[in-house]
Amino acid sequence: MLTLDHLVIAVADLDAAFADYASLGFTVIRGGEHQNGITHNVLVVLEDGAYLELIAFRKPEPGNRWSDVYHRAGEGFLDHALLPGDIEADVAAAQERGLDIEDPVPGGRFRPDGARLDWKTARAPGSDVPFLCGDVTPRGLRVQEGDVRRHANGVTGIRSLTVAVRDVAASRARYAALLGTGAGAPIVEAEILGGPARAVTLPLGPATTVTLASPTGTGGALSEALAARGEGPVAAVFWADRDGGDLDLRLTHGAQLAIAAG
Repeated sequence: MLTLDHLVIAVADLDAAFADYASLGFTVIRGGEHQNGITHNVLVVLEDGAYLELIAFRKPEPGNRWSDVYHRAGEGFLDHALLPGDIEADVAAAQERGLDIEDPVPGGRFRPDGARLDWKTARAPGSDVPFLCGDVTPRGLRVQEGDVRRHANGVTGIRSLTVAVRDVAASRARYAALLGTGAGAPIVEAEILGGPARAVTLPLGPATTVTLASPTGTGGALSEALAARGEGPVAAVFWADRDGGDLDLRLTHGAQLAIAAG
């Protein structure tokens, strides 16, 4: 089963983001610099194994979707990734189910302690579905374990994720092809992030859900995010041992995040 690996959030100043997320009660660690030399990051690793990647650009990279979204729309969510069991096999299976997803390509970064991390990623052309991120070096090098996964705000994992899409039926079919789950849950009419939408909720592993939502009006954060940033994540709710409510958008650098007990 594919599970949520991480959420990607663009920030303008990595040191400021480190301090701001720490002030929200998260344990933040330095991730290092990507092998392309263009981006670097800090991480918030959660007890359930998923993490937040706060990523900053040293310079624009025209033609790269993350760079284009950030330099057009500013800080906030960029993407989400799933963890494959065997990325080559999982991609081949998704391709056989009709998903237009590229073959895996190599990537990596250098940690501040000098360790080199290598992985492979595979992406579909549309940003409504997540990319896959499979480790070549041990995952524990990329997603650290131990005390870094404990947070003063009580957060333990990601409970739910909302993804803005243009056509919820088409995106549901693409998610089903990626996950291998068949037709999936029914599409419903709902109020999502302050505006009317068509939506469907799907499981991402044992404790996380993803809601694919397409606005049917022009009001609300969902419609605004889709217009400004295109398809992709717009909000996430954390599992925690206490309620924390909606987090300050200034401190989350534009990512709509909330903490809920459960």
